Amino acid sequence: MQTRKGQSIEDESMEIIEQEIGPHPYKGHEWQIVRRIIHSTADFDFAGENEMIFHKDAVKNGLEALQGGKNIIVDVNGVIGLLNKKNLDDFKTSVICDISNPAVVKEAMKLDKTRAQTAMRMRASEMNDGIVVIGNAPTALLEVISMIKEKIARPKLVIGVPVGFVSAAESKDLLQTIDLPYITNKGRKGGSPCAAAIINALFKIIRESSS
Repeated sequence: MQTRKGQSIEDESMEIIEQEIGPHPYKGHEWQIVRRIIHSTADFDFAGENEMIFHKDAVKNGLEALQGGKNIIVDVNGVIGLLNKKNLDDFKTSVICDISNPAVVKEAMKLDKTRAQTAMRMRASEMNDGIVVIGNAPTALLEVISMIKEKIARPKLVIGVPVGFVSAAESKDLLQTIDLPYITNKGRKGGSPCAAAIINALFKIIRESSS
């Protein structure tokens, strides 16, 4: 629960973002999400060179999934640590991360794949109607895209913002070719703070709409 002091700092931060952002293409809920990402990363590039990209149904599908208490499948535990736990509790949301599961480690070694890839593949059924959140591992995003194309997984929304130099930008480009709602961004930037900020922003939109 946010304290009054904490809320005042957040409000002031948002005002600073509004003052410094300059021209940008975002409106409504999309801007609320992008602004939350900038607040979490202190990086205005997410509205510029590394701009966020929204499928036309991304926000709607994300809100529906969270309101319905659907699963959130994440690639790394770092994303979980940055999610608002009260939101998860109140909406009875299960967050699943198998990156350190011994069975995943064993299977990944056997198949010569990354743990992130294998963790996604082993949770295919839990993805259906839920949200997949990839903040770090491009291989995880590529695996999810393959699973969607194979029709063995049908998430409601894919949040794909992996960070890095190998396949990060390429995996985001490929995500934009699937026939399914997504939120992603251009280039190499991304990461757990960016990924978690998107989920936190969606929950905030839900709370504001019901108040």
